[in-house]
Amino acid sequence: MRILGVNALFHDPSAALVIDGRVVAAAEEERFSRRKHGKRPVPFAAWELPELSMRWCLKEAGLTPADLDVVAYSYDPALARPVDQLGLVDPWDDLRQTYARRAPQFLAAALPGLDPEKVRFVPHHVAHAASGALASPHERSSVLVLDGRGEHASHLSGRYTGGSLEVLATQDLPHSLGLLYESLTEHLGFLRSSDEYKVMALASYGEPRHLEELRETIRATDDGGFEAPVPDWSRWSPARDRDARLDEEAWRGAHADLACSVQARLEEVLVDLARWLHERTGDRVLTMAGGTALNCVANSRIWRETPFEEVWVQPAAGDAGTALGAALQAAADRGETTAPMPSAALGRQWSDDELASWLRGAAVPFTTPDDLDEQVAEVLAHNGVVAWFDGRSEFGPRALGQRSLLANPGVAANLERLNDVKGREQFRPVAPMVLADHAAEIFSGGPVPSPYMLFVHDVAPVWRDRIPAVVHVDGTARIQTVDPATQPRLGAMIQAFHRRTGLPVVVNTSLNTAGRPMVDDPRDALELFGSAPVDVLVVGPHLVRRSMMFAGAERVHEAAGVAL
Repeated sequence: MRILGVNALFHDPSAALVIDGRVVAAAEEERFSRRKHGKRPVPFAAWELPELSMRWCLKEAGLTPADLDVVAYSYDPALARPVDQLGLVDPWDDLRQTYARRAPQFLAAALPGLDPEKVRFVPHHVAHAASGALASPHERSSVLVLDGRGEHASHLSGRYTGGSLEVLATQDLPHSLGLLYESLTEHLGFLRSSDEYKVMALASYGEPRHLEELRETIRATDDGGFEAPVPDWSRWSPARDRDARLDEEAWRGAHADLACSVQARLEEVLVDLARWLHERTGDRVLTMAGGTALNCVANSRIWRETPFEEVWVQPAAGDAGTALGAALQAAADRGETTAPMPSAALGRQWSDDELASWLRGAAVPFTTPDDLDEQVAEVLAHNGVVAWFDGRSEFGPRALGQRSLLANPGVAANLERLNDVKGREQFRPVAPMVLADHAAEIFSGGPVPSPYMLFVHDVAPVWRDRIPAVVHVDGTARIQTVDPATQPRLGAMIQAFHRRTGLPVVVNTSLNTAGRPMVDDPRDALELFGSAPVDVLVVGPHLVRRSMMFAGAERVHEAAGVAL
C-alpha cells in the first residue's frame, strides 16, 4: 500500500510517503522552494500544492504518480461550515473551500498519471491526531490536538488504540487557543502564523501582570473544551508596528508582560485540558500534535503537572505534520499496521561522493579527515562557529543535528554572536545539544531523553555559569539529547568536545539566517557559509575551513589572471 500524504490548504505545505505502513519520506515545501513556511495562509494561496516535496517523495521511493494507491489530503471540505456560522472574519474563505473541494483535480494536474479518484480527504484534526499517536512508539495513547483552525474546530481530545481513534471532545470555532496566540503575535508586531515562537521567547522577559484578568475569560470548560475570546490587547499594551525596532526596553516592558501573561494562561488551560482527558482514559501516555504543541514551555508543564507518565510530541507538530498524519491514518483505515516514525530525519540526503562532487563543482577546497570529530571539536573548543550539514534533513521546525549551527556553550557572548550571525532579535535563545547520558545531571523539569527539542528544562544552578550561552533569562533551556548510537558522527564530535572542555554540551541553533528556511541541500549550505561569519562548514564527512576557502579562491583567480 503506497500512500502519499499532502498538506496544502493553510500553511507549511508538505508531503509524506508511507509504504506498507512505514514512513519512507517527509519534507516541507519551504526546503525546496526556499520560501519561509512555503506560502502565507491566505485563501488566495490555498490552491498552491507542495509540488516539489510531493515529487521528491515519489522519486525517493522510485515511484510514479500512477503507482500510488491513495493520496491523503489533510482537510475535508465536507465538514467545513461558512465562516459567518463559525464566528470568524474571513470574507474569502469560500474561495479556500472551493480550492479544497477541487483538490483531487489540482493534484492530478500536478502529478500527471495520478487518478483523481485515489484522493481521499482526511479531517484536519484527525490528521494531526494520527501524526501524533500513529507516528509515536506507543500502540495506545491519549491524544491532544490544538491549533488555529480546521474545518470547524480548533481542538480534539481522544484516544488511539491499535490505529483506531475514539474522539472524546472537540472545540468549535471561534474559540481557538491557536488563533488567540496568533492574534497576540500580530499585536506585538510579529508575523502572524509564523513568529509565535518569538512570543514564547519574549514571554520569559516579562511578568504575568494580567494573568488574573485573563483567567476571567480564557478557561477550560467541563466538557473538555474551552472558551478563548480574543480580547482587546491594546488595553494592556499598544500595538507595535512590525517594522519598528524591538529594543531591550521593549523586551522588559509592557509587551513582554503581556506575552508572559498570555503564555502563562495558555499553559494553565492546556494543563486543565490534559487532566480532563486523563480522567476519561487513565492512559499512561499522552501524544500531542497541532501548532500549539510546539509550545515547549507548555509541554513541560503538562509533563510535570498531569497524571500522564509520558508525553510524546510529534516533531513536525504544526500543519506540516498533517501530511504525515493523513498518510498514516489512510493506511490504518485500510487495515495496514503502521510503524512509528524512525526519527525526524526524513528529508533529503546525499552520499559522501555526491557531497564531494558538490564541493568540487563549487571550486571549494576541502578535506575528508579520518578524525573529523576531533578537528571540529577543536574548532569549537577554541570558540569557532561551525555549520553542520549531515544526513537526511529534519522534518519539522527544529534543527536536530542534520542542519545545525554549533558553538561553544561556555562563552556567554556566543548567544549574541549567533543571533548576529543569523541576523535575528537578541532576545531569542539558542539551545543546548547534550549527550544523552549526561542530560539528567544538568537538566531537570522535563523528560529525558528529549531528542526532538520540544520541552523546556531547568538548568541546574551549578551548571548555569558553565554553559551560559544556552541558559535562557529564566534559567531554562530547550534541550536536545544526542545518543551517539543513533547520531554517530554528531555524538562522536560532542564526546570529543567533552574531553577537551569538560562540557558534554554544544550550542545548537538552526542552520539558516533570519527569514530564510533551514538549509536543506549542499548549495544552500555553501551559500550560507559564503555569506555568514562561520569558521567551519561540515558537509557529511568533509570539512571546509574559511581560511582554506578564501585562500583557494585567491589561487583560482590568480590562475585565471584575475586580480582580487
